[in-house]
Amino acid sequence: MSVNTCVQLFRSRMDTPSLHDQIVQLRKSFFDQGYLDEQFIQLEELQDDASPDFVEEVVTSYYSDSARLIQNIDQALAKHPIDFEKLDNYMHQFKGSSSSIGAKKVVHECLQFRKYCAAGNAEGCVKTFQMIKQEHAILRKKLKAYFQLLTSAGRT
Repeated sequence: MSVNTCVQLFRSRMDTPSLHDQIVQLRKSFFDQGYLDEQFIQLEELQDDASPDFVEEVVTSYYSDSARLIQNIDQALAKHPIDFEKLDNYMHQFKGSSSSIGAKKVVHECLQFRKYCAAGNAEGCVKTFQMIKQEHAILRKKLKAYFQLLTSAGRT
């Protein structure tokens, strides 16, 4: 390898943040942008050498369960007249499971949805549910990238 090639390789490595730094910054951004709250930290504290994938497994389980709830809510919103009590029960479950992983923005929208249910406001429910699904999908994408980085780094 030539000296120029070595220098270029060294410079490119110096300009590129380490994988560990990328992980730290990505994780920090989740909290700074309000996507996650302290519940996620509590999940991380439960993870140990005996269960190194604990948080990822909990999040994966959350997304499996929440897909079913989203489908139930979609179906309930499509029925006329709307059964606001049933909708509120579904959203209560969804909010609870979202809280368990620290999905802060999703939980906030769930609370708003429940207010619209209590008021019998179908239009508010529909609009808020679109926001819930959007925040849910954004967080899923962000966490997927995070867990992929952790895997690449060997679970730093």
